Amino acid sequence: MRQVILDTETTGLEVQRGHRIIEIGCVELVQRRPTGRTFHHYLNPDREIDEGARAVTGISDEFLRDKPRFADIVHEFLAFIDGAEVIAHNAAFDVGFLDAELARAGVERPRMAERAEILDTLALAREKFPGQRNSLDALCKRLDVDNSHRGLHGALLDANLLAEVYLALTAGQGSLGFFDEAAAPGTSAAAPVEVRIRVRPRVLRALDAELVLHAARLDAIDKASRGACVWKRLDVPVEIPAEVASA
Repeated sequence: MRQVILDTETTGLEVQRGHRIIEIGCVELVQRRPTGRTFHHYLNPDREIDEGARAVTGISDEFLRDKPRFADIVHEFLAFIDGAEVIAHNAAFDVGFLDAELARAGVERPRMAERAEILDTLALAREKFPGQRNSLDALCKRLDVDNSHRGLHGALLDANLLAEVYLALTAGQGSLGFFDEAAAPGTSAAAPVEVRIRVRPRVLRALDAELVLHAARLDAIDKASRGACVWKRLDVPVEIPAEVASA
């Protein structure tokens, strides 16, 4: 199974008012393992960035002036997501902006839903943690995903964090260090995960009275089956302490 974790940064929050994508970042997973393949571009939006967007991303209008436009990278982007399940946090926001950019670029089938299955991790989180804060930062804290390096929002940075959050949400466990060593491209099977038992399991031994009852039950089964009781033919018979047997 191939999945693409996706995040975007934009000039503002309202696509209906002509706001545009200024950064797009994607991380590829195959069989729930990172392949090391990513897609990342800063984009010239041909408009100014809102003050709020500049504050959370640290991206300036000057920085984007020499960057490609979405139409310049659209085919590379579509090739990257082709055939994959696309995963995003608050997916309606990213998909709305991408649909607008695809239509503006004049591509056929300009709706993301026509090109890929879309999974919203915000919906997953709300189902699993109803009534709680489910922002990316809140989920990182709750699921023990290290986001200490997230001083500002960034599409590729957030896509990597979201990948770990998604794995934790859907596997019922926190980060397993999947991003310490990326799997080789084309990996088709997940590598085994080493599980270490930190506490020695407690061994429960049968009580003497239980051994007596067990032996009596085996005798009854053997008698009823005319000597066909498998347990009675075991190499290691049930041992009853002498003091119990003679009681």
